[in-house]
Amino acid sequence: MKNDVLPVEIRGILPANSGCAIFVGNDEKVFVIQVEHNMGNVIGMFLRQTPKERPLTHDLIASILQGFNITVERAIITDLKNSTYFARLILQQQNELGRKLVEIDARPSDCLAIATAQKRPLYVATALFEQVEDMSEVLDRINEEGGEKA
Repeated sequence: MKNDVLPVEIRGILPANSGCAIFVGNDEKVFVIQVEHNMGNVIGMFLRQTPKERPLTHDLIASILQGFNITVERAIITDLKNSTYFARLILQQQNELGRKLVEIDARPSDCLAIATAQKRPLYVATALFEQVEDMSEVLDRINEEGGEKA
């Protein structure tokens, strides 16, 4: 896994015409994943650790996983095809029979929300990171103008 993926984090969230722009990256590069407006709000709530009156869907998923002694290991943004990002959620279950890792195909927005809620690491495939457009300057300008930063 060392050379196949790079650690990243959510660097900012910005409402956009068609939803929310989630700025994901590291000190080298930042790229944007467009998500539905509601998912942008949910991810922002998890980032800010905003108290919620009732559990959200991602809280429910966390409770189910906990009930089966399953932990979220990490989330990986893996690919970009036809302007659509793909991601994988890596889960681990450990019990008296041993340790089992399961890799699940998931929307990047769900992976971002679950990893953020569970305070688990987020990665991007190295090959994908090399091909995405660097949006660091755009994020810097937004932050200078008072936009929301993660």
